Amino acid sequence: MEADAVNRHSSSAGNPFNQTSSTDPSAQVIAAVVIVIVVIIKIVILVVVCLKRAEARRSSVGPDSGFMPPTMLKFLGDMEREKTISFTSQQLAIATDNFKHLLGSGGFGSVYKGVFSNGTMVAVKVLNGTSDKRIEEQFKAEVSTLGRTHHVNLVRLYGYCFEKCLRALVYEYMGNGSLDHYLFRENKKLGFEKLHEIAVGTARGIAYLHEDCQHQIIHYDIKPGNVLLDANFCPKVADFGLAKLCHRDNTHIAMTGGRGTPGYAAPELWMPSPVTRKCDVYSFGMLLFEIIGRRRNMDVTLPDSQEWFPTWVWTKFEKGELGDLMSACAIEAKDTEMAERMVKLALCCVQYRPEPRPLMSLVVKMLEGALEVPTPSNPFRFMNAAPSPGFLPLMAWDPSAFDSNSSQTVTGSTFVNGTPIMTKYGICAPSN
Repeated sequence: MEADAVNRHSSSAGNPFNQTSSTDPSAQVIAAVVIVIVVIIKIVILVVVCLKRAEARRSSVGPDSGFMPPTMLKFLGDMEREKTISFTSQQLAIATDNFKHLLGSGGFGSVYKGVFSNGTMVAVKVLNGTSDKRIEEQFKAEVSTLGRTHHVNLVRLYGYCFEKCLRALVYEYMGNGSLDHYLFRENKKLGFEKLHEIAVGTARGIAYLHEDCQHQIIHYDIKPGNVLLDANFCPKVADFGLAKLCHRDNTHIAMTGGRGTPGYAAPELWMPSPVTRKCDVYSFGMLLFEIIGRRRNMDVTLPDSQEWFPTWVWTKFEKGELGDLMSACAIEAKDTEMAERMVKLALCCVQYRPEPRPLMSLVVKMLEGALEVPTPSNPFRFMNAAPSPGFLPLMAWDPSAFDSNSSQTVTGSTFVNGTPIMTKYGICAPSN
């Protein structure tokens, strides 16, 4: 009996499967279930995170980004890296109270006043045009330019919206509107000293575009309507829809047709000729004339001799009669020296050929009085002798005179409906 008991004990000790386990089988099952549940939860969390990231990427270019070509998708991706904010159409509709407060409109779109929940006031420019391609070109020009520039005299771009239902640009709000309101409206006038400060600030902004940016930027459309004034009347250059980015070593740019606004655009912009940053210098010179006269350069209500202000200014300068000019423009004696400097500089800036026009950095120094303004030559000697009314502000230049090897003055040509080059490029009289 004892032997049998010993044998049974020995057999039981040598066979682990006959042993009572120290771990409860039910506990093992529970542990396995817990592990499976944890793994499932982690997978669910991972899937949710991935879905949210994908949704964020889709919303950065609009919920219906499938309409965009690959080039635009790549462009918007580049702009995200430039820290330009992407807004949704819903956000902008809320900020503008459903686009209720119109600030102004132009050829490329309408601008609405808006305010975000943090109190930041903005101007939302809704782009429109005759084709999606044209809208895309305008959009790229403004975002790629202002998204890469930072200067006190350039309007700040906060962000953009590019959805199928809304293509818009979001700028800082400029409380005092555009400079043209203070030059051409009787009920809004600024003192000449303040206008001089605005001219200096505008010149600094253009000089930054030309000489201090990583890439040289040519604006192509400098005019009073594109100079905005903040609450303190600090000027900021705006509207870069025609701007062209280029590397600094590219001194000449190929153009396909005319750009800019007639009356401000340099003659080379309407001709098959090389274009440089000096075209902005020319436009700034025309802007200076309008600041000096506080009138539009073209005014058919005035006598023939004063109808186009720049040629009248040249006549007074050439005859040494700037005193008459100061009286006609209601410039006070204390501002005479400043105004005469601006007159000479404007004449230097609008020289027919680009080469004699000064760089914008030098324009700034001359406006400030740090450099002497050189005596200008007649900038209008290449103009057609007898342009018909209404075409003078379009720069009725004789294209045959633009041969860079020629130094002769053209005096004999006339036209009835515009020069051949104007007909070729379909240049029309400005609506304003």
